[in-house]
Amino acid sequence: THAAMAAAPLGFNIDAPRWDQSSFVGRFKHFFNITDPRTVLLPERELDWAKGVVEGCRAGLVPPGSSQEQLLYAKKLYDSAFHPDSGEKMNLIGRMSFQVPGGMALTGCMLQFYRTVPAVVFWQWVNQSFNAIVNYTNRNAASPISLRQTGVAYITATGTALATAVGLNLYTKRAPPLLARWVPFAAVAAANCVNIPMMRQQEIINGITVTDGDNNELGHSRVSLRLGVQVGAWCSGGSFTALGLQRAAVKGIAQVVVSRITMAAPGMIILPIIMERLEKFPFMQRIRVLHGPLQVLLCGAFLVFMVPAACALFPQRCSLALADLEPELRDSIVAKHGDKVPYVYFNKGL
Repeated sequence: THAAMAAAPLGFNIDAPRWDQSSFVGRFKHFFNITDPRTVLLPERELDWAKGVVEGCRAGLVPPGSSQEQLLYAKKLYDSAFHPDSGEKMNLIGRMSFQVPGGMALTGCMLQFYRTVPAVVFWQWVNQSFNAIVNYTNRNAASPISLRQTGVAYITATGTALATAVGLNLYTKRAPPLLARWVPFAAVAAANCVNIPMMRQQEIINGITVTDGDNNELGHSRVSLRLGVQVGAWCSGGSFTALGLQRAAVKGIAQVVVSRITMAAPGMIILPIIMERLEKFPFMQRIRVLHGPLQVLLCGAFLVFMVPAACALFPQRCSLALADLEPELRDSIVAKHGDKVPYVYFNKGL
């Protein structure tokens, strides 16, 4: 209750990033903080406490005796478990803080069990199921997706991963052993290019909310009514900007695809080289049963750093020049605000 609350520290803004989000280093520190895998072990009551502290702080009130460090810790827990758009608690598997434990187990298994088609099919299916949950959880919450669309996205991405993995697995039977070890990465990269856009298709179809620098809503970046004419012009040699697509959604989703592939790349490309060399040693040949657990642990070592690094590649609050928006929205903003809004902003998701 307000009676049991004290005033927030003077000048303290709970929503202000702790580190400079305009630099990669600042974003890396931010995501290293909120993707801390230890937060997935915390009880629900502690996460709910963090949400209460953050919401109270936004209202200018905090629990009596709260230090700034305690407030920042509450913000860390809130950012790790609650969606930045809706404020709703995200499911455990979909949180970025679960990417290290979840990703290390799945990546390690994909890298270990790549020799037979049934094993490839099973682990790619499990991985794409995991990815579908993560992509759905971290979508732009202002663009809801139906159960049918979710199912189509899941089936399409899983099919792409399986086709890529099985096809390359059969193709590399006579290739050098190292090439076969890289098949899981090719499948994961191909599936990410399908899974993420499909799971977040509503952002492309219906557009997403864009704001000004002060977080005031300006409108929706959505499909132009002249899309058909503009597609024809583009196919005849026009530029991408003439398409009239939801530029904000397309830019945000493309950046997420790049981030997810980058997140997986070092572990799935470098680790096979390491294992290929290690397995030639006699002691490694005597402990074959431990090869799987070893790959899982090594994947975890990569992901501890690659999850925040990949998330930090692009700002979470994505920007787009007003001139690059579709004409209808751009003209609407200019009519209301003149030249006071050179850039618009939106949450690109993770």
